[in-house]
Amino acid sequence: MAKQEDVFKTIIAHAKEYGFVFQSSEIYDGLSAVYDYGQNGVELKNNIKRYWWEAMTMLHDNIVGIDSAIFMHPTIWKASGHVDAFNDPLIDNRDSKKRYRADVLIEDEIAKFDDKINKEVAKAAKRFGESFDEAMFRQTNPRVLEHQQKRDALHNRFSEAMNANDLAELKQIILDYEIVDPISGTKNWTDVRQFNLMFKTEMGSTADGAMDVYLRPETAQGIFVNYLNVQKTGRMRLPFGIAQIGKAFRNEIVARQFIFRMREFEQMEMQFFVRPGEELKWFDFWRQTRLRWHKALGLGDGKYRYHDHEKLAHYANAATDIEFLMPFGFKEVEGIHSRTNFDLSQHEKFSGKKIQYFDPELGESYVPYVIETSIGVDRMFLSVFCSCYEDQDLGNGDRRAVLHFPPALAPVKCAVLPLVKKDGLPEKAREIQHRLRFDFTCQVDEKDSIGKRYRRQDAIGTPFCITVDHQTLEDNTVTLRHRDTMEQERVAVDDLEKILSEKVNLNTLLKKLL
Repeated sequence: MAKQEDVFKTIIAHAKEYGFVFQSSEIYDGLSAVYDYGQNGVELKNNIKRYWWEAMTMLHDNIVGIDSAIFMHPTIWKASGHVDAFNDPLIDNRDSKKRYRADVLIEDEIAKFDDKINKEVAKAAKRFGESFDEAMFRQTNPRVLEHQQKRDALHNRFSEAMNANDLAELKQIILDYEIVDPISGTKNWTDVRQFNLMFKTEMGSTADGAMDVYLRPETAQGIFVNYLNVQKTGRMRLPFGIAQIGKAFRNEIVARQFIFRMREFEQMEMQFFVRPGEELKWFDFWRQTRLRWHKALGLGDGKYRYHDHEKLAHYANAATDIEFLMPFGFKEVEGIHSRTNFDLSQHEKFSGKKIQYFDPELGESYVPYVIETSIGVDRMFLSVFCSCYEDQDLGNGDRRAVLHFPPALAPVKCAVLPLVKKDGLPEKAREIQHRLRFDFTCQVDEKDSIGKRYRRQDAIGTPFCITVDHQTLEDNTVTLRHRDTMEQERVAVDDLEKILSEKVNLNTLLKKLL
């Protein structure tokens, strides 16, 4: 575990050093759990968003996009349940004066049992080699079975407490399992209580006339309240979807693990409206479709898994998470939920407006059911970054830090490197860069030795380096270096656009989804 923590710290440092992610307001000692994306980070983030947006709106004829406002009428949040039910169970340690989410403390304790089981499996796999039967070992090994029994007992007790919203039982679990505060090391806990996560502010020019409004904690409600606008103006027929990318805000008390859990974050959500009774069929469709989108990136199929919800939200009749193997374990990056007709029915009730769909095939009107896919842009960014980072041993004491980004997502697609800063090579490099920049994010890098420049481009994940040398001036050819293999080939300048297009175009990813 310590090794993985060290790896994660190295990744965080790399993200800052190479212009991906900075602590917000750093010169003022920072703002907790708020981050800024640097010059390379914003390009990677925008490429991830573009991949999602085009997969949704271009590959599906019945999905369109909107961009709703962050500020919304406060009654929306009453209707959605956020005012009354958008809470986290919190507990304080009296000695450290720190506040924690009770459910996270217990989940971390469950994870310790998982770690013990995985260590037993890893030791056995090393001992038995290729003949090792992991499934049989998990079913028969006494130590594994003991850890699994304890893990299941804790998990079942925890699930029952969460489903019953039993705050006293959550505290009792923390006491019974002797969970200590990671800072003070003590078990001097307060009672567990609920804390609403929404940020509140005021809208209006005078104190008497001000209206309490909230920074939206999710983007979904902006889609729901615009459902009729989109359906009527777009002449949409069920089933159809509405997609949106936007900022959301949650006053997270336990914000940790870098950009995994932040107070200001970005979501990519799609709400898919369907006929009542068909929602579980479409839930299964989107469950499979969204996993295929993730796996198309080539980060490793074994790094993904489904986690079906045992405790369903008040509005859902089915829910699953797509989890990705981060350096700190499997964590949720996307949720797929069957939200029934709860949201539209609630807005119909609270607004007094009819929000229904007339089905010409059935000859009747009804409130549609909804399948939601919701993915955190920042968590997706982190999963890509962590998976692609490698501290690579090249032999003979030489190493390189390299980001193996899928070429379509890479912040910089190619770098043009003049071998020396004289003899007309920089001018030729600029000429090539100007030719390529209309189709590709392209840099010219002139400083330092060619080897150091290769390492610098590896560190930001540039898939191709184009070296301009004296031969270029003679026959208009360049050396094309591949990031992952470090192999080099001689190609004509006139062929660069075609070669790069085949490798870095987003369409290469999108076509995998068809």
